[in-house]
Amino acid sequence: MLVVVLLSILFLNVTYKRFNIYRYKGAVGILIYILFFNLGSLFCLLNNESLNQNYFAKTNCNYLKVWVNNEPQQNGNIVRFKAKVRSGYLKGKQISLSGQMLLTVKLDSLKPIQLKYGDEMMISVSYTEVEPPYNPAEFDFKAWLGSQNIYHQAFIDQNHIVSTKKNVGNSIIKMALNLREKQVAKYRTLIKSDEAFAVASTLILGYRADLSKETLSAYSKTGTIHALSVSGAHVAIIYVVLDFMFFFLNKNSALRILKLLLLCTLIWGYALLTGLSPSVVRSAIMISILITAKVLSKKTNSYNVLAFSAFCQLVYNPFLIWDVGFQLSYLAVFGLIYLQPKIYNLLYTEHNWIDKLWSFTSMSLAAQIVTFPLSIYYFYQFPFYFLFANLFITIPLIFMMYLGIVVLIPSFGFLAPIFEWIINFTNAVLKWIANLPYASFSSIWINLPEFVLLSLSLGLFIYALTKLNKQLLFSSLFLFVCYQLLILRDDLKVFQQRKIIFFSLRKNYAAAFINGKEAILISDINSDDKNYAFSIQPALAQLQLNKISIIDFKKDTVLGQFILKNNQIAFFQYRMLLIDEKLNNKKINGKATFSSIWLSGNTKFNLAKMDVDVKYKTAIIDASNKDYKIQILKKHMENNDKDVHVLKKNKAYLVQISQ
Repeated sequence: MLVVVLLSILFLNVTYKRFNIYRYKGAVGILIYILFFNLGSLFCLLNNESLNQNYFAKTNCNYLKVWVNNEPQQNGNIVRFKAKVRSGYLKGKQISLSGQMLLTVKLDSLKPIQLKYGDEMMISVSYTEVEPPYNPAEFDFKAWLGSQNIYHQAFIDQNHIVSTKKNVGNSIIKMALNLREKQVAKYRTLIKSDEAFAVASTLILGYRADLSKETLSAYSKTGTIHALSVSGAHVAIIYVVLDFMFFFLNKNSALRILKLLLLCTLIWGYALLTGLSPSVVRSAIMISILITAKVLSKKTNSYNVLAFSAFCQLVYNPFLIWDVGFQLSYLAVFGLIYLQPKIYNLLYTEHNWIDKLWSFTSMSLAAQIVTFPLSIYYFYQFPFYFLFANLFITIPLIFMMYLGIVVLIPSFGFLAPIFEWIINFTNAVLKWIANLPYASFSSIWINLPEFVLLSLSLGLFIYALTKLNKQLLFSSLFLFVCYQLLILRDDLKVFQQRKIIFFSLRKNYAAAFINGKEAILISDINSDDKNYAFSIQPALAQLQLNKISIIDFKKDTVLGQFILKNNQIAFFQYRMLLIDEKLNNKKINGKATFSSIWLSGNTKFNLAKMDVDVKYKTAIIDASNKDYKIQILKKHMENNDKDVHVLKKNKAYLVQISQ
């Protein structure tokens, strides 16, 4: 396809005058877009390491030579990192391999090894494919790793590692990470508050510090989460400082070129120091192009500069197109380029301070408007006080950036208490804003068609207003009505929903009995458990439930249409027999018909002794049973021609209850 489109464009170019191709500029433009789309697809295929002939997972090598391909992240005695595979050993021979995996290492509590970027090692490992999400609305960890070209993972103990005493990483990245490690250590000695230290390390150096849930929630609910990730705004602040510091190099062309080289070197050095995130690289590329054009007295087009920076990053790593930070970063900058001037021109004032305030306001509005559909699609919430919060954080952010860099300079550590106070003050104000009534609209769930309709409607609406085009305006309103109809359909489904979700967990059990916007959750984990937050809560939030009652098997319960009594569960017309440790070594006699039986708690109940008059269609085996027990129960059900659903490393089981 790429060759066909390329030849078509070349043919049109050669016959441009002969066939008056200028009359079909729109068609030529579409062909060019198709060309770049196919080029991007080709780059994705070429960069997909799992398609390579020498991809490590296509061999049976359990002994691999790998090296640490990022900065290891340690949590307690567990350390995780991306391991780049160099070679493997098969039948005593070393073979060259490619690919990378996510490697999790359990450290020795007495003599833990210290791993750094670039460290090479031999490992004895059994790797597996990254598991897909098993529960509704669960975070798709497999797709997230796939967007980073990682398709396998492994878990090993420290004693399965033999270091080769070599470091094969990129020397520049290694130097930058070592430098950042030293600066983080300096922050640790200068800043007393753990929370302030975490914010400072994240904000200035892009170091993934452990921020508290309360602080992260405050930044998220106020729409200022971008301040916690090193982004284009941070690089722009650095550039302003550097441009002011080197003002004396503006005297002649030779000094201006020297200034250009110094600025580009320092900006890219800072980008490297902060981990080369997509937003930082985008900003570094754009600023480099803009200051180069300024020195050479050339005109620039902001859209072309933005597109060129995206093109450069995607050529290097085409998988960045799936990165949420990449998408939001470029959308926000596009909003600043296209929409901000239009919003700013709506209000004119002669007062300098009011004009500056309106300028900041228009920037915040522009960025928030264009990223609004994508934000609610990914994060399911919208900050109501984003404008106030962003206006507030602007000045503290500038002070934090300047002071954060200055305190790292020797002899300026005495400014650290001021730096720490500004961080704590900013956090306190944002937490206050986040706790205001209606601080954010949460649990906003939209699917892909709704996201597309909302985005098209918003885009057409903005363009129609700028061009004063009635047809486009009515088109945008029509798309918005379609979007609202889909939302209304979803809301009606929520009020009418009757279903049971048996969740797939690692070692526990959970089942939600849902009627409208209410649910009874039977589970042996509470709402504070991380497994609840990861596997159960997203599904309940997506279903827009406003009342959830958590119970367990041990107590008989009657709530509305839900009845749990004598190891039996009734929910509308669905009846279930619960077989757990209460029925160990017991018999079930009598005559009864159940929709399903639920086997839990590694029960010692002998299914062969169940009365033949006790009938059921389906068996559900949860993860509270041991693996050997699951296999025994599963085999019994299959031998008796019963449908069986194992809730461990399998999809959650959904039962729809008819009205």
